[in-house]
Amino acid sequence: MRLSEFWELAADVFGDSYAPTLARELSLTKLDSMTPSAALEAGIPARDVWHAWCDQMDVPLALRDGRDPHRTVPRRR
Repeated sequence: MRLSEFWELAADVFGDSYAPTLARELSLTKLDSMTPSAALEAGIPARDVWHAWCDQMDVPLALRDGRDPHRTVPRRR
């Protein structure tokens, strides 16, 4: 998953205004309490950050691909 795709998905799922705030503020328990932004800066793959973020926020699997019906998020490793 490219970083641009990650941010597009974040905007689709969490909203244009709320996604950046969550990315800076939300501690992800599955990633040693790093925020999504910090995890990406630390070199954790975007797909892993995305799945941890969605798990933390209880995003249903059906909504994790965002609004684009042709987009498919890479599976977990």
